[in-house]
Amino acid sequence: MSRIVLLMGVSGSGKSTVGAALAGQLGWQMQEGDALHPPENVAKMARGEALTDEDRAPWLDAIGLVLDRWHAAGESGIVTCSALKRAYRDRLRAGRPELVLVFLHGSPELIQDRLAHRQGHFMPATLLGSQFATLEEPAPDEGAIVEEIDRPAEDVVRDLAKRLAPATTA
Repeated sequence: MSRIVLLMGVSGSGKSTVGAALAGQLGWQMQEGDALHPPENVAKMARGEALTDEDRAPWLDAIGLVLDRWHAAGESGIVTCSALKRAYRDRLRAGRPELVLVFLHGSPELIQDRLAHRQGHFMPATLLGSQFATLEEPAPDEGAIVEEIDRPAEDVVRDLAKRLAPATTA
């Protein structure tokens, strides 16, 4: 049985690090959601401008195509996506009951510290405030797995692998 995970959280929460390690451990596909942004979005964020809902629409559609391709092929995979608003998550989950939502949760202080040490990413740390202002944490009815990130990434990956792997056996 395939399993498809949307790994969400604000910039600096560890989506790429955790996603790549988790996909490697489980032998699943991995798609970095940031790689699916249209060039205009990347340029806008690099200038320190927050994206609008309209900016995000083609990005969310591109992510949805990846999810659909994996599902059709019976493949398990992890896609990273901030998915800050419920409306974005609802858009991605529409018609995709197999999608599992995993929220990497951390305090603004922890993530600000992480961003201060991150290099080579187009998303500047100055946009973190707007990310937290936009963030609508998953509601109980969304059934999200909430994973605290105030510990080493290896521990987060190990815990998530335990929670997700049993569902991959038929």
